[in-house]
Amino acid sequence: MSAFKEGDPTTLNRLYGRSQGKPLRARQQGLVDNLLPQIAVPAEGPVTAERLFGHDRPLHFEIGFGGGEHLAYRADLLPDHGFIGAEPFVNGVAQALTHVEDQKLANVRLYMGDALEVLSRIPDGSLTMLYLLHPDPWPKNKHAKRRMMNDGPVQMFADKLKPGGEFRFGTDHPVYLRHALMVMQRHTDSFDWQVKDRSSWEERPSGWPETRYEHKARTVYDHEVWYFRYRRK
Repeated sequence: MSAFKEGDPTTLNRLYGRSQGKPLRARQQGLVDNLLPQIAVPAEGPVTAERLFGHDRPLHFEIGFGGGEHLAYRADLLPDHGFIGAEPFVNGVAQALTHVEDQKLANVRLYMGDALEVLSRIPDGSLTMLYLLHPDPWPKNKHAKRRMMNDGPVQMFADKLKPGGEFRFGTDHPVYLRHALMVMQRHTDSFDWQVKDRSSWEERPSGWPETRYEHKARTVYDHEVWYFRYRRK
């Protein structure tokens, strides 16, 4: 009997993992109470650039942005683009809000909750870029259905990206790496892997900053880190 169970995050309809860690500092709590409502993705209805930013612009989406370093870096790099980040962990949202305030980022919208719920409300073919960086690996076979890199979510990524749009995926976990590559092999009708040689996945591409999580994985735990870029056909 296989240890893998049927289902994936698009069918489980629940979030796993922590939603809150250490108590928020006073400034962080103030940002969650006051700034987040101003830049929050609406809880209902279509999620479009026009609705979020007032006019059409290239739209980026990051699933599980952690502390928001990557999201803030990309938003600062591309001020004419719109960035949506979804993260269920309130401490991560609070940290991202500090980046938004400190860097005066007017092109960021945040959602504290399930990324796939927001993604499902984005019209097909709307995203220019989609990011999934160091997701929870859920390394046990019985938890494989919880991994974001599964057929249901990957098909949704393909649906939401415009032709020529880019999906970026990064991980430092070898089990997750093997699983993700097997999944992407089943979606070659939707994605072209942007690869030339080993450096394509061993070296961080231009415009892809190192986050605190990645730095810790590399320096403290001595993990290899792998980077993948897929172009929507």
